[in-house]
Amino acid sequence: MNRITVRDLSFSYTKDIPILKKLNLEIDDRKTAIVGQNGAGKTTFVKLLKGLLKPVSGKILINGTDVSSVTVAELSKQVGMVFQNPDDQIFKNKIIDEVMFGPINIFKDKEKARENAVKALEIVGMVDKLEESPYDLGLSERKLISIASVLAMENEIIILDEPTIAQDSWGKRRIGEIINRLRDQGKLVITIIHDMDFVADYFERVIVLRHGEVYLDGTAQEVFAQSEKIREAYLELPHVAQLSTMENDEVRITIRDYVEAKRGKNEKNGPVKAL
Repeated sequence: MNRITVRDLSFSYTKDIPILKKLNLEIDDRKTAIVGQNGAGKTTFVKLLKGLLKPVSGKILINGTDVSSVTVAELSKQVGMVFQNPDDQIFKNKIIDEVMFGPINIFKDKEKARENAVKALEIVGMVDKLEESPYDLGLSERKLISIASVLAMENEIIILDEPTIAQDSWGKRRIGEIINRLRDQGKLVITIIHDMDFVADYFERVIVLRHGEVYLDGTAQEVFAQSEKIREAYLELPHVAQLSTMENDEVRITIRDYVEAKRGKNEKNGPVKAL
């Protein structure tokens, strides 16, 4: 099982302004969402996981290996990251070349790289565009291309930065299905995200960062049930949770849970009698 261990992790860009303060976490194979207001330390944290930044103090162990002891290139074989803005990731003029770039560098085998790239494009629903230029696509499709580029590398740990940006309901559902598929394959999936509805629908564990510290940590149901603390962290509840809170009912976080609860309550109360 893939595991990330974080021990007394601290980081700051300038000496007097700490961004992360002695974080201690165990991230296991549950689909994990890291949330928090802008400036809470989310992006800094995942850059540390990817080896793009080095801790001021403390350690990050990925499957037992200290991140500080390996190069970014070596770490990229284990950890893949989909950037928030796909234009920060895409640089080739053909989609197939873009998606093949990572696996070619990892596997040193062009045939395997192409096979992986085609498979990844099938997963994101873009295989019919493999000879097109990514720059001719809209933002939502470019995001799917950047996801395919990471999937093709067969990383054991996948980090998604704001995966639902510019996605319509179809795109969100497709990305949610990809996340579930990765989890079923034994991959460790992490996202940093502001879309709480998506978190409620697809993630098992939620970690709330506030002022560089872990403020809440638990299942999505446990975390979103603490509505007052969510507000104190300057976050919004999922829309279904907002509705059930307004009704002074037990907090439900997904439409399915909400509908089932309502159906169960109606069955308990029996049919409505005619006046």
